[in-house]
Amino acid sequence: MDQPGSDKGSKRTLRGEILAVRGRLPEGDTQEAAARLARRALELPELAAARTVAAYVSVGGEPGTHALLDTLHARGTRVLLPVLLPDNDLDWAAYAGPDSLTRVQHRGKIALLEPTGPRLGPDAVLEADTVLLPGLAVDERGMRLGRGGGSYDRVLARLERAGADPALVVLLYDTEVVVRVPREAHDRPVRAVVTPSGVRRFG
Repeated sequence: MDQPGSDKGSKRTLRGEILAVRGRLPEGDTQEAAARLARRALELPELAAARTVAAYVSVGGEPGTHALLDTLHARGTRVLLPVLLPDNDLDWAAYAGPDSLTRVQHRGKIALLEPTGPRLGPDAVLEADTVLLPGLAVDERGMRLGRGGGSYDRVLARLERAGADPALVVLLYDTEVVVRVPREAHDRPVRAVVTPSGVRRFG
């Protein structure tokens, strides 16, 4: 049985280890990984058939999403991107191409690229057929390790309360698919993980 108290500390340790590895990745490797990740993700039926996709803009050492966002937008898919609110919840706005993004420095956090279009409200995510989740790791059960800010825990709770059931997909580097991620009571499994080398499905 999972021990929520002890797992918080384990999550913190695992986050630190993964972020350290990401921080050492050469820029050329991250660019190549982003191109391969986009190709793999675009093969997903969950993205091919989606009318609306809730996604995010990668920053720092995260697996790159820019090429993926541009291709989805060019296909005519409605892409929703998050806007971080002061309480760490997420508002949403539609992606209208690279020029529709602006860099926002939130207090105490890394700078984020956020959409400049009209805010649609936190419940806009309920319209998504597929939700692409940022993460640091996923395990053999499909349990995802996030950054610990709680923003996407709120998103997942909002989906659950509304009875919405979009496909949940996390984008990672190959080495970030691990045997076990510490699990807490509020954690929910994802449907699939996409890495530069392929797709793995759960449950």
